[in-house]
Amino acid sequence: MSSAATSMSQKSQRPVLGAGWQLLTWRAWTQIGLLVLAFVALFHEWLFRQGAISAKELEDWGHSFIVPLISLYMIWQNREAVLATTAKHFWPGLLPLLLGIACYVFFIVGVSNHMLQGFAMVLTIAGTALLVAGPAMFRHLFLPIAYLLFAVTVADQIMKKMTFPLQLLASKAAGFLLQTIAATTGGFFVDVKGNTIEILYKGSIIPLNVAEACSGMRMVIAFLALAAAVAIFSCRLWWQRIALLALAVPVALLMNVLRVAVLGLASLLNPSFASGSAHMLIGTLLLIPGMFLFLGVVWVLNRMVHDPAEGAA
Repeated sequence: MSSAATSMSQKSQRPVLGAGWQLLTWRAWTQIGLLVLAFVALFHEWLFRQGAISAKELEDWGHSFIVPLISLYMIWQNREAVLATTAKHFWPGLLPLLLGIACYVFFIVGVSNHMLQGFAMVLTIAGTALLVAGPAMFRHLFLPIAYLLFAVTVADQIMKKMTFPLQLLASKAAGFLLQTIAATTGGFFVDVKGNTIEILYKGSIIPLNVAEACSGMRMVIAFLALAAAVAIFSCRLWWQRIALLALAVPVALLMNVLRVAVLGLASLLNPSFASGSAHMLIGTLLLIPGMFLFLGVVWVLNRMVHDPAEGAA
């Protein structure tokens, strides 16, 4: 009797999981493997081109290498909810699947556009997931798939229109910050002339090309991707996630102002810091305080909402 009762109690403690656990069978993994091979065969040119762009412009688009890993981690973190749902074919999913493939072919053969090819690829992934897994499971896969959009390089024309006003604002703010530091500490003078900040130090002029230094505003996409990841992992409510995303551009602007100011001060030690690889190094390092700023905002947002469970405890 006691062993039977123990067995029944152990069974009752097991989580109730749906047919999603069928994903763990060899047959299911074989099907997933075939889908991955078909995906690579269809989109391999875009994937290699995106990889080359990200490697060449590591500062601006290096995050494209990390975005798929974050998407996979989102699925892994939510695996119990995914596997607790029943996976079944949903034939209306053929519509976005075929539309994605058709758009991808059109943006290769018709109007060649790398960005729109990438968006079509993500649409194809979403359609495949909806077709194979069904709406119930797709509900848990939507955010990880949508997050893949951050891995797509945005067209230069759009980036210039989006970031140029931010570059001007960052250059003026950085010039004002450097002038304030110069007035406080002395020893050097700062003059802002259009897109150039001239630093007069020890009788020589060190030009800091603001347009080049402020190219870090192109990292706004990386900051958006970082904010989205922090929001998804750390915020429970949609309004909190939207608020965190809205702060991505101001945080990117603040970090870029600091970037230009640091480059200006570093050029006092070595004028070569005013140009070259120092831009990329400092810009990448500033992602770290940017992340801590986002985490601080999350801490505030989470304490603005009372959790009934905590009150009951």
